[in-house]
Amino acid sequence: MTTYINHKGRKTVFTYLKEALNSEHQDFTTGSIRKAIFMLAIPMILEMCMESVFAVVDIFFVGKLGANAAATVGLTESFLTIVYSVAIGLSMAATAMVARRVGEKNYEDAAKAGAQAALLSFAVTILISCTGLFFAKNILSLMGAGPEVIAMGTSYTRIMLTGNVVIMLLFLINGVFRGAGDATIAMRSLWLANICNIILCPLLIHRYGLPGAAMATTTGRGIGVCYQVYHLFKGKGIIRVHLKHFIPDTAVLKSILNVASSATLQFLIGSASWMIMARIVSGFGSDAVAGYTIAIRLLIFFLMPAWGLSNAAATLVGQNLGAKQPDRAEKSVWITAGYNAIFMAVVSVLFITSAEFFVKLINSDPAVIKTAVVALRTISMGYIFYGVGMVIINAFNGAGDSKTPTWINLFWFWAFQIPFAYTLANVMHVGTSGVFIAIVVTESCITITSVILFKKGKWKLVKI
Repeated sequence: MTTYINHKGRKTVFTYLKEALNSEHQDFTTGSIRKAIFMLAIPMILEMCMESVFAVVDIFFVGKLGANAAATVGLTESFLTIVYSVAIGLSMAATAMVARRVGEKNYEDAAKAGAQAALLSFAVTILISCTGLFFAKNILSLMGAGPEVIAMGTSYTRIMLTGNVVIMLLFLINGVFRGAGDATIAMRSLWLANICNIILCPLLIHRYGLPGAAMATTTGRGIGVCYQVYHLFKGKGIIRVHLKHFIPDTAVLKSILNVASSATLQFLIGSASWMIMARIVSGFGSDAVAGYTIAIRLLIFFLMPAWGLSNAAATLVGQNLGAKQPDRAEKSVWITAGYNAIFMAVVSVLFITSAEFFVKLINSDPAVIKTAVVALRTISMGYIFYGVGMVIINAFNGAGDSKTPTWINLFWFWAFQIPFAYTLANVMHVGTSGVFIAIVVTESCITITSVILFKKGKWKLVKI
């Protein structure tokens, strides 16, 4: 009997896994919540793993070009967080609105919401592309880059910013698919983009140097976007976009803009804080910036799967609120937060005990390694808080309540983290470790605040 049950249990898990990786849409407003989380989380985690591999692949190959090249990537990525913030803000709005319409079984309006969100994204990308094309050198200078970094990295920065449209669309369209519960398509698009980047990165870096890394990343993401667009127009999922959906609809655009503006501001606040953290670190030299960059890339590599799991909470909240089941939506969030906390606890132990091993896989410079190891061990001490916090924040966003996390971020990042980090690093002479300590304390406070506000339940009353 025991053997039969175990065999049957294994068969069920593998059946669910196969279903999660192959299905394009399911109804997550009924049935087991744990199964719903599993079905959404598996492709979403794998999707985010691929997004994190982008960062690690680039820094792995670029790191071979020296500390100045790694510093260029780090400073450019710090500025690119503005692009990521806008992209995430728009994708959050798209996820929230599409999920709400899917929960209501209104698939036509769900498709229209995705198309209208794409219209907004095009306007933003034009502005960012022009900024990158004409002011790449100024941006690196603003971020604290020295003459050697500016001379080496201007072309890289220009390519990354000018081609930001592929970043924007990759995030946005995947947000549409996640809102519809079609997480598998989002996963496949990132896999395709990443495979192309892994192939192209060493080839183009060998041919063009540092700019080749930007060419590879932009091309890989562009191929992923082409795959997404095909499935939006020709796929078998419940979201089928037609040209008529791109005709501007003032009411829909206003609703998306309302959620997206505060969601974008929410992430811009956090991104600006990260940029200032990088700026503070840059005051300690290129080796410190390179070490910080490597540490952040490694941290992101393991944070992305947790982010994928938290995305499942956003979809479940949106669809269940659309189906008039707020209690089920809340229960989904707490279960997801528990899973994420367990995962992040394991990662925290891994980094605290083996930080040097991971850093040496990317860089062999002793000065760079020293900063990176301290950063990894310090920041990872707050990983359990990060895991719970990102689920709660995504739950707010999935409900369309992007204003609450925005106010949380505004206070803790700008009013607290920036002055705290500067004081520790420069006034109290703690150095780069002061920045890392500030990050841990801030993220922990954000989580505690988010949990308190989430329990009040006002997010259940938001209409979009």
